[in-house]
Formats: sequence, C-alpha cells, structure tokens
Amino acid sequence: MEKIQNELVSQAFQEGFIDGDVIAIDATHIEARDRKPERKKEEEVPVKQSSKKRGRKPKAEREKWLKEQQELEENRPLFEKKIEAQLPLDFKTIEQQIPQDPHWGIKKNSEGKNVFWFGFKGHLLVDCKSQYILKSLLSSGNVNDGKMAIPLLKALHELHPQLKPSYSLLDAGYDYSPIYQQAKSIGSRALIDYNPRNEQLPEDKDKYFCPKCQEGHSYQYDSYDSQYDTLKYTQPKECKECPLKENNQCQKVFKVKVSSDPRKYTVPAKGSGRYFELYKQRTAVERVNAYLKEYFQLNNIRHRGNVAKVDFEFSILTYTLCKLAVDRLNKFKRIAAA
Repeated sequence: MEKIQNELVSQAFQEGFIDGDVIAIDATHIEARDRKPERKKEEEVPVKQSSKKRGRKPKAEREKWLKEQQELEENRPLFEKKIEAQLPLDFKTIEQQIPQDPHWGIKKNSEGKNVFWFGFKGHLLVDCKSQYILKSLLSSGNVNDGKMAIPLLKALHELHPQLKPSYSLLDAGYDYSPIYQQAKSIGSRALIDYNPRNEQLPEDKDKYFCPKCQEGHSYQYDSYDSQYDTLKYTQPKECKECPLKENNQCQKVFKVKVSSDPRKYTVPAKGSGRYFELYKQRTAVERVNAYLKEYFQLNNIRHRGNVAKVDFEFSILTYTLCKLAVDRLNKFKRIAAA
C-alpha cells in the first residue's frame, strides 16, 4: 500500500494537482481499541545508596564515568537517543526502528491540562496548497513528535525528489536545531514557532528576537541578504523623533546572521508580515487530520503492530484516492466547459 500511495502522489504531481512549494508537518493521537495493559504495582525494594563524595570527581574517575555514559548512549534504541542521531541515517534505516506498539501518550489540551490516551500517533507531511498527504508514518503514542520530523523530511526527499519545498511549517513542539538542519539539507527553510523551554529571553530583543532601541522600540525586519545569509533590521518609526538620534546614540541598521541561531532567526524573520502569511498555511495539515478521523476511520484502529499500520495506511490511501478522483473529475469538467 505504501508503494501505491507513493505512485498516486507522483501521478498527482505530474498532473499538476500538487504544488509542493509549502509543506506542513503535524501529529495526531489515535486511540487503540486494543485492550489496555494493566498497570502492575511493583514492590519497592530498598536499595542501599552508595555514599557520594562531594566536589569534583578525580580525572581518572571522571574519564571512566564519561566513557560509561557514552557507551550507554550508543546502546540505546534510536528513538531514545537525541534527535541529532537521526541526521546521518537514511530513511529506511530510521523507519525500521520506529516503535509501533500501542502505548500511553500524553498531551496538553486547550486549557493547558494533561490528557492521556492509549494508542498511537499518526504523523503527516502535507502539501499546504492541495492538502495531499505526501508522506505518513505511524508510531507508538509515547514517541516525541519532534523525533518524527526528520524521517518525514528524509522520506520526502528520497521518495519524491521531484518535489522541492521552499518552506516547511511546523508548530513549537518541533523547535529543535537538527530539524532546521534537515530542512536546509533538502533545500527548504523551516518556519517553526519558537519554544523557549525555560530559556531566558535577552533584554535587548523582543519576543520575535528583533533588536530593540534604547527606548524599547523594536526594529523592523527589512530584507534578507542571501549572499551573506543575513537579516536586515531598520530603525522603527518611533525613532524619527527620538532625541537620542541627534547624538547618534541609536543604530540605524542591524544585521544578524541566520546561522548564528536558526531557531531564533528564520527567513523571513519571525514576527514579520511575510512570516505570518506563510505560517497560517500550516492549518492545512490540521484539517487533513480532522478529515481522516471524521470520514476515513483513522480513529478506529482495532489492531496492534504491523496490522495497525495496515489500518493506518488504508485510511491514508483511501483519502488520496478520493482526492485524486475528485481533482480529475473537476479538471475534466473545466475542460468540457471551455
């Protein structure tokens, strides 16, 4: 079914239904109808803790500890390692290691409260203009959303090299540097809302990391210089009547390298009108998730493992077939009416 899905996407592109310039990635929770495992209460066994010496470890002891930590990290499953461990691997290698058994997942609802479910997560990469599903993956419910973005981008590049997205849109849950690196490697610019993760915002920048003048007014994003990979910010309109301007205490132009921190500095710049214009297209993938659950039985998976994956792929394939059929019918009607 995966092969048929890829062929349908290629056909839709050849027939002009898929643009592929702006893509979006998102995940949706899928409840499993399978029996939930009972939580067993394990008897607590008192463990004698070894006495720890205060202060820095001796050099030999520290080197031994670092070596042990490195070995532990190397022996972990891929999806328990850091996201950057996926970068040197190809899509097939990553796909084989995606956990697919139903598991307890957690997310925050609109009120900021934790909601639990038992089952899976469906991860979609969608063309924003046409709402075709370009690639989909199924994982256990406890897999972090951010760890599925790189395999989706790699799959798009390897399976559909004819598609060359200019922009990749993701929500703040995907705000990791390796995802920006992967998007850049396939010729796309990732636009992801910033996730502070307990980081302190600099005092001389606003919430979009635009420089601020001494009076606290934000500089305006002006342009991007591709030759030097820099964003140009110009003085805000409030500075025209500022007394500091006469003493040359206000800088007229700020230039910032995008590579200095890709999470904070994107093209176009965060907070700019062009950024918001592009980013609002991300809702396309949310609509596709809703269609799949409402009309294509995505929320009715009653199996586990590989069989659950078949149910998931059936939903995706049926959606794509229906969409391609409707697009072809509409195209035929337009030609007949001309």
